[in-house]
Amino acid sequence: MSRISERFASGKLLIPYIMGGWPDMATSAAVFRAFIKVGCPVIEIGIPYSDPVADGPTIQRASERALDKGVNTDQVLNMIAGVAAETDVSPVLMVYYNLIYRYGIKRFAQAARRAGVEGLIVPDLTVEESHDWRSAAEDYDIDTIFLASPTSSEERLAKIGGLAKGFVYAVSLTGVTGARAALPEYLKEFIARVKSNTELPVAVGFGISQPEQAAEVARSADGVIIGSAIIDLIERTPTERLTRTINEFGAGFLSAMRQP
Repeated sequence: MSRISERFASGKLLIPYIMGGWPDMATSAAVFRAFIKVGCPVIEIGIPYSDPVADGPTIQRASERALDKGVNTDQVLNMIAGVAAETDVSPVLMVYYNLIYRYGIKRFAQAARRAGVEGLIVPDLTVEESHDWRSAAEDYDIDTIFLASPTSSEERLAKIGGLAKGFVYAVSLTGVTGARAALPEYLKEFIARVKSNTELPVAVGFGISQPEQAAEVARSADGVIIGSAIIDLIERTPTERLTRTINEFGAGFLSAMRQP
């Protein structure tokens, strides 16, 4: 069992998503540290990309602004390395496959592991085409975390559940990331389908923006992934209040998720 999988043994996990290098490198590192301090041992960090097909307008906007400032893969990995060296955290990269391919598959795996990265989510990499990456990832002890969607067949869920490592990322809805007013009615049943096809923990993301929604998801899943709501929070919070606001945000979600 990997360190990421073991993290779920302590209880339901809140997994925050941050965009590496946005709104600047120092702030993304500060948010990274703040979420670790509040009690999030697994954190997802995005690498800015020009065509993020799985992301909605909020994360796309953050990605574009980071790219406009010249943020690149090595800068994000250096930021992660600095935080990971001084904290107890399991960083997970969210990265599109073209960045890995252009960097060099083995070279990317080596650089990610050197930075302290323990898992990768590659939303545009299918299980059928994942062999080359998984082989390199295994060489460097990096978990490949696959996404399962509500439209996935039982056969496909079984394949995802069998090849994934760390946890399975259950996408709560069809479409892209972004806050939603309500969760889909089929979500509980979908989570049960994913869990029946894997021995790994299952974390749910896409569309979750309120503590009450996170609490509802946590009754069925092992973890809750929050992305766009965090980007929105950073956008509207003055820099001098950001750490305190992150603490309050994270504590509120964790408290809700731990309610019986």
